[in-house]
Amino acid sequence: MALTQSGYREAELLTNRASLLLFGGTDDERRSWAEEAASHFEAEGPLVEVRTGAELLEALRAPRGVVFITDITKVEVTSQRLLVRCLQVQEERPKVVVGVAGSVERARESGILLDDLHYRLVQAQVDLQVAGLRELVAKRKVARKAAAAEKALARKAAVAASKPGTRR
Repeated sequence: MALTQSGYREAELLTNRASLLLFGGTDDERRSWAEEAASHFEAEGPLVEVRTGAELLEALRAPRGVVFITDITKVEVTSQRLLVRCLQVQEERPKVVVGVAGSVERARESGILLDDLHYRLVQAQVDLQVAGLRELVAKRKVARKAAAAEKALARKAAVAASKPGTRR
């Protein structure tokens, strides 16, 4: 398993509560990473996908779960400041997965991505343009779907076995 530029392994980024910055790649690839992270916190509720500042405000009120911001550069600066504040002081908060459609450096230079927010996320960044990371996401997605299908088959078999008249 490859290391990210900050030294964390991908598995750690997906399974711990650290907030995560995903950049490069497509919307679907960033969403796949968020879905993979959410699969580790299933008991806390579904993945909450955020596209606007109003949605972000509501999503950050939850003490658990995973919040996926599809593209932080499309969220207004006041909402980014709210997110920074949440990451600084809110002890019980959801895992936050922040997506950036293009280059992080370009977004920072143009002022679209706050430096304070970038600072909070610098330890957990994944550049989906790095060789191997796209394939890793695809493999995990296939494995997750196979596990879900296997679980569904096991449930069906259990239900069929529990019906009256079934021999045991």
